[in-house]
Amino acid sequence: MSFSFFKALRPKSPQELAKTIKDSLMSLDTKTVVEVKLLEKALEEVEKNFGAMKVMLLGDGEVEPNVDQITQLAVEICKEDVIPLFFHKLSILGWEARKDLVQCWSILLKQKVGSTHCCVQYLENHLDLLDFLVAGYDNKEIALNCGNMLRECIKFPTLAKYMLESPSFELFFKYVELANFDVASDAFSTFKEVLTKHPTEVSEFLTSHYDEFFEQYEKLLTSTNYVTRRQSLKDTSKNIQISAFHIFKIFVANPNKPREIKVILAKNHERLLELLNNLSAGKGGDDDQFEEEKELIIKEIERVSQLSNLDS
Repeated sequence: MSFSFFKALRPKSPQELAKTIKDSLMSLDTKTVVEVKLLEKALEEVEKNFGAMKVMLLGDGEVEPNVDQITQLAVEICKEDVIPLFFHKLSILGWEARKDLVQCWSILLKQKVGSTHCCVQYLENHLDLLDFLVAGYDNKEIALNCGNMLRECIKFPTLAKYMLESPSFELFFKYVELANFDVASDAFSTFKEVLTKHPTEVSEFLTSHYDEFFEQYEKLLTSTNYVTRRQSLKDTSKNIQISAFHIFKIFVANPNKPREIKVILAKNHERLLELLNNLSAGKGGDDDQFEEEKELIIKEIERVSQLSNLDS
């Protein structure tokens, strides 16, 4: 009796799976993409391999994943330079493959060899890949996938720091006002994460880039076209002005805010107070709660502006 059938069912090792994933993604070349039948076959292969990756990382519901295999797969994916292919081929992939990739991505990022997160280290050495994910918001087909993957990256301080300092960060001021509501909302979630996840990195960024940042931020606090668009969706209580206020509130209300933030608030208190005094909850908003929070923020800015030890 031939055992070739059973041999074919043998699960791939992490090394084999990483190589297979790489090969299937590389097969999505220009020639394949323009040939419908070839593309369908290539996409099926990618989807099958992503499914195998998902099983190796998450288990199949009956068998728990092997921790050593999970780590080894992450190592091999970095070694084979698969991560750039994940990003660059994202727009070609089908819905199911994208969903599996996003789910696997968060697990891959968490894998450590010793004290090093290997996939995070790979991104640290290829930071332009983060810019590629940000630019993904320009493509509504993959925008939400890119947003999910970006927010996983932002959990790591070194990657969040790069995001803040990258020219790509300014694109968020455009993306949060896109006409597509789902994409704009997702972009704002990522924008909020990068501005609140790591206080030390954010403080350093605001200290050195305050003028440029707040010039753009003021536009969000006073945005009218977004409010108008949200009114047409009957969702005015959470317009971008209020969302921007709630991010700003986190900086100001923090009782342990760094001295640098206090200096920034004191230096710009007149402009900030003018903006806040002109900001309202908007139609349908919770006026009482908003006004109460706004009053607390105004008082805190006034208090900080009167601190004498900030000049030293």
